[in-house]
Amino acid sequence: MQKQQEKEMYAAGAVLKKEIGMKEALTIVVGVVIGSGIFFKATPVMDSAGSAIAAVLAWLLGGLLTMAAALTLAEIGSAIPQTGGVFAYLKELYGEKIAFLFGWVQALIYGPAIVAALCIVFATQATYFIPMSGSQQTALAIGILLFVAVLNIISTKLGGRIQFIATIAKMIPIVFIIIFGIIHGVNEGTPVFSGEPVHGFSFATFGVAMLGTLFAYEGWISVGNMAGEMKDPKRDLPRSIVLGMTVIIAAYVLINVAFLSVLTPEQIVGAENVASDAAQILFGSAGSILISIGILISIFGTLNGYLMTTVRVPFAMAENKIFPFHHVISRVEKRTSTPINVFIFQVAIAIIYIFSGSFETLSTLALFAIWIFFVLAIYGVFVMRRKRPDLVPTYRVPLYPVVPLIGIIGGVYILVSTIISDTLYSLIGLAITAIGYPVYIYLKKQGE
Repeated sequence: MQKQQEKEMYAAGAVLKKEIGMKEALTIVVGVVIGSGIFFKATPVMDSAGSAIAAVLAWLLGGLLTMAAALTLAEIGSAIPQTGGVFAYLKELYGEKIAFLFGWVQALIYGPAIVAALCIVFATQATYFIPMSGSQQTALAIGILLFVAVLNIISTKLGGRIQFIATIAKMIPIVFIIIFGIIHGVNEGTPVFSGEPVHGFSFATFGVAMLGTLFAYEGWISVGNMAGEMKDPKRDLPRSIVLGMTVIIAAYVLINVAFLSVLTPEQIVGAENVASDAAQILFGSAGSILISIGILISIFGTLNGYLMTTVRVPFAMAENKIFPFHHVISRVEKRTSTPINVFIFQVAIAIIYIFSGSFETLSTLALFAIWIFFVLAIYGVFVMRRKRPDLVPTYRVPLYPVVPLIGIIGGVYILVSTIISDTLYSLIGLAITAIGYPVYIYLKKQGE
């Protein structure tokens, strides 16, 4: 009887289908985080860290801080397995106003700005194979955005399968560099931590290196947005987060060890594309082509993962009737059981950002505000355990309360560093967030 009711609801376009399994959830975590950063971040991190040991340590500590946050939010996610992820957590633990302000920034600025940036980076990387003018790159960026959106509108399951294939494909060049890089170092007798330091160690510059790795680890939380479409979210959400972050940390640390088995710290700092330089040494002229293809696949997979997950935030807000034109945005396509209108909405904003070229500024503005809400979400495990005994998680964060506190420290570190490095953008980001409050009041009055 229950299955028959579910079929009728799907046929009526009333709900999203539960089509995301453990495999798809895991590849969302890995595929969203591992984008172009794994190929390009080694240089600025090494430049700030100053030495091989310090750089690898920065990648490891950044991963452990991120893992602490991931372990914590995995508990909250298992207790609140709803579409919208952090939006749903904030709504349950802090109330609708706080959740709306997060969704306001996420849906109007941060999500579409990140998507726009990925499309531009994809088009720029494609010029390695086909020379293009600026207008042609813009056209390609919009084209790849529309292509990925259509695939996800056709079916969430299709989007999940694309994510799985893209993630496996992007990991192939990474695994090759790790294996052959370390073997090369052993065979050539090159110590991993050889070479003169670029500069002496200081806590200030090491902090900058750590900040770079923390941004490279960003994106794992996106899988929580899909919880309402998971077949078994209480089991698969925490498992995919924990296992996915383990894979990501291992990949980031080991590929940097591989780079250092082939190149000196000074060569890494001077490299335009350290991965291509390492591949050139390891595999010859075909190496740079391999890496360029890998970067394109990596960006494509990250774009697919971000678009698939970020649209679920405004969709969740619309379902709660706290989003402009919520009756339109919350519509689920009857034939495909996908939220077609919210895809159109987010793609339209992303296209504007692609044309304006202001997406980097916009994402920087939103980044500070987003991380305030992330820290609140991590702290939410204390709120949930003290004040919400009705929310029963199927997974509990280990070493409580130490692990959540470490996660909070990592988040606060990002906030403080952003205030110091981008004070003006941080303040403007807060102002944009504050503008959401009168919008929320208006929407609530309209709904009365």
